[in-house]
Amino acid sequence: MTEQPTNDMPQDTPAPETTEAAAPETTAPETAAPEATEPAAASPEPPAPKPAAAPRSTPSGGWWLGTGRRKTAVARVRIRPGTGQFVVNKRPYDQFFPAERDRNDLMNVLEKTRTGSAVDVAVSVSGGGCTGQAGAIVLGLARALRHYDESLEPILRDNNFLTRDPRKVERKKYGQRGARARFQFSKR
Repeated sequence: MTEQPTNDMPQDTPAPETTEAAAPETTAPETAAPEATEPAAASPEPPAPKPAAAPRSTPSGGWWLGTGRRKTAVARVRIRPGTGQFVVNKRPYDQFFPAERDRNDLMNVLEKTRTGSAVDVAVSVSGGGCTGQAGAIVLGLARALRHYDESLEPILRDNNFLTRDPRKVERKKYGQRGARARFQFSKR
């Protein structure tokens, strides 16, 4: 109670001085903040991804590995820095896949990440058909590129290259023609 009488009046005058002293502190970060945001405001669109440089550490053997699966196909993908060779089961990819759709799916991963001429790709794939094998290679290649350069992961995720397609062929049931198809019912 003794603090409320006239003794508070002199104390009230220094209080605005402390507030004034605090005001320049708040203005200093505000002036620094626009400097930090000005370069971001100068370039409204994000910069294009840089081509993948040589990664930080080389694994044993010099290859980065990735395994991909699709339907019943399994692909083991190996990549390393190189000139852009793409080999599937010891054959060039364009000879292994006759359909242009499958070849485009494979090259789409390398084009989006801008690593087409920076890495050599060697793939061992088995099981399934052409489309299943191509899908398995896409997933395996994306996983290998993620290990090769971690900065490529947002690009791979945005384009759904790291998403495993869980669909498989439904099995045929006994007493039926197929997985869902029935034999024709005859009343007579």
